[in-house]
Amino acid sequence: MPEMRNVYLDHAATTPVHPKVVEAMLPYFTEKFGNPSAAYRLGQEAHEAVASSRELVADVLGCTPREVIFTSGATEAINNGLKGVAFAWGQVSGNHIITSVIEHHAVLETCRFLKRFGFEVTVLPVDGSGLIDPADVGRAITDRTVLVSIMLANNEVGTIEPVAEIGRVVRERSRSLGRKIVFHTDAVQAAEWLDLNVDRLEVDMLSLSAHKFFGPKGTGVLYLRRGVPFLAQQCGGAQEEGRRAGTENVAGIVGLAQALRLAVEHRESNAAHCSKLRDRFVREVESRIPDVVFTGHRTLRLPNSASFCFKYVDGGAILLHLDFLGIAASSGSACSTGSTEPSHVLTGMGIPAEVARGSVRFSFGPGNTEEDVDYVLSVLPDVITRLRAISPFGRPVNR
Repeated sequence: MPEMRNVYLDHAATTPVHPKVVEAMLPYFTEKFGNPSAAYRLGQEAHEAVASSRELVADVLGCTPREVIFTSGATEAINNGLKGVAFAWGQVSGNHIITSVIEHHAVLETCRFLKRFGFEVTVLPVDGSGLIDPADVGRAITDRTVLVSIMLANNEVGTIEPVAEIGRVVRERSRSLGRKIVFHTDAVQAAEWLDLNVDRLEVDMLSLSAHKFFGPKGTGVLYLRRGVPFLAQQCGGAQEEGRRAGTENVAGIVGLAQALRLAVEHRESNAAHCSKLRDRFVREVESRIPDVVFTGHRTLRLPNSASFCFKYVDGGAILLHLDFLGIAASSGSACSTGSTEPSHVLTGMGIPAEVARGSVRFSFGPGNTEEDVDYVLSVLPDVITRLRAISPFGRPVNR
């Protein structure tokens, strides 16, 4: 038995706050604690911190600062964005929304909510690797379509979607119909790894959450392109130009902006480091463990993401055993932990439910090492073997 070590391989769920981010945030908990809406100096210090953070985020997104709305996280950003556009635009132009079967629950549940108010939702399929066909988006658009929401990268299997191509399809169909169709992307998993320039992505709305890229929990961004109709969903004060009421989380906003800056600065080196670890890990898992199904696209995937289905065993049991050995991984979306149902992402990709039950996601970060990979590889095959020996799911008799 190798010497036990602690290995964190669930960076897709959350990340530790970077020390430089903590350093930037600390003054806004103590000596610079003012309310940004206050007219006196202490409040204006906080106001300037929010304004400079907004400029930094806008620079990364390639937009104007006025198009950046700070939120409590991506779930709020997605809810406010989709509902805000649907209720503002749908009353005039139509009631049809398009999304995909592999979206995060924040998108799917928001769409389900909107169906209660008369909106029709088309949920597009994906192929076996989790890819959406842009042509399917074009075919799904009707003269009543007001909104399309397709994620930039999947949170469970890491597949990167052709968002820019989909954006061009949406724009061309908008032009042919003679009216605007708003295109939103959930970019939560992509911020650490991919270009977020909204013009190159061809999007009108984009959602982010700071804790996915070494920023603080409870802070997010909704990018809203100028001119897009929007009905604020959180009412009260005039913060965020009346689009999101409530006193700003100054420390969190400062932390988000600094974390995003660091993510961009180190994107290339972090991606190279993580993809090297990930590729070796995938090769070794597939060579050492039988009856394993690699999930997601082989090449069009986030550089830190490795996901598998281990046949004849329950993913939750695997995670418990790995946790006992000091290894943190996930069975998919952290927001679905505790669910007894197989992943909607995996079943949406055509993976049978009995296979999807054995799903485990390993997501690497810049702090992981070759020694971490060695340790996980030294214990994972034995964990799978022991669990299969007592599995209630059954195995072929010749095994």
